[in-house]
Amino acid sequence: MARNEQLIRQHKIIQILERRRYGATLEDLRDSVVQELGIGTLHVRSIRRDIEALQAAGMAIVTEETQTGKVWKMSRVEKGLHKIAITASELIALSMGRDLLLPLVGTQFWQGIEGFWNKVREQLPTGVWDHYQRYRKTLRVLGVPAKTYEKQQGILRTINRSIQEHRKLEIEYESIGKPPSTRCLEPYGLVIYQSSIYVVAIESGKNEDAEPDERLRHWKLDRFTKATALDEWFKADDDIDLEHHLGKSVGIFSGGEKPVTYTIKLSRNAARWIQEEPWHAEQKLEFDADGSCIMKVPAYHPMEIIPNVLKLGNEAVLLEPAVGRKEIKKIIQQLANDYA
Repeated sequence: MARNEQLIRQHKIIQILERRRYGATLEDLRDSVVQELGIGTLHVRSIRRDIEALQAAGMAIVTEETQTGKVWKMSRVEKGLHKIAITASELIALSMGRDLLLPLVGTQFWQGIEGFWNKVREQLPTGVWDHYQRYRKTLRVLGVPAKTYEKQQGILRTINRSIQEHRKLEIEYESIGKPPSTRCLEPYGLVIYQSSIYVVAIESGKNEDAEPDERLRHWKLDRFTKATALDEWFKADDDIDLEHHLGKSVGIFSGGEKPVTYTIKLSRNAARWIQEEPWHAEQKLEFDADGSCIMKVPAYHPMEIIPNVLKLGNEAVLLEPAVGRKEIKKIIQQLANDYA
């Protein structure tokens, strides 16, 4: 059997034993591995060899005689693991989650991640760690750009302090195509979106008559050139729910009194793609007999929707609102000129 297949099978055995507190016979293990991995046949001898290999690596799999015969189970006092209370499945999940947080390299958040990760490594037997390393080679996390905020760690530390202490934050902010400007923010939190960090904050003195949630804006950390925590404090609004606020947008845009509903005609192919990768939790699809559909999705800003529509080419047509159709028409005309 190929080495990767053997590693995957061994990890499946670990997962099964972790679930079964009272252990399992070799036959039970064989049947579960066959079912969960969807393989054809597997001999009990292969399961026994896999268990022996895991034991040799330092995994504390023990046997116990029961009324139904000998069972294999995970020891609850395994060296190292009892100190940090982490399972094999949790270790794999942790390593994948660590990959997704690579944009935080160089920041205080990454230092915390690495500190915990190193503690895990120190507590694990060498053989167990080697097994995890080999298994992780069969898993890949893609789509994370090679981008870090190491140079902005000082700014990020200041922002985090302001959030925790409810201090007003003075920043130098340079939007693309605009000159730098000085802003005063009341920061509520941080969000990572597509490997970029944004500060969710209210700009002091702006739109003070609006509801607090409507005043929240998202400020991209890449555009901060300076940040100073002022000796001025603001009273945080307890009614602001960042999870609810962030869940209302398709992308990272925010603001506006109410979201606008965008109506889009999708071909059969596009409808399938949208089902596989939804744009928004509140999107609604109305299907026709031929498999095409009409999608209605709320958004605060046209650029949350227009790029997604254009990516689908002639498989999607924006029907409403009219201002969105005009913007797409303008973009297409410019593209036609550019490619004439």
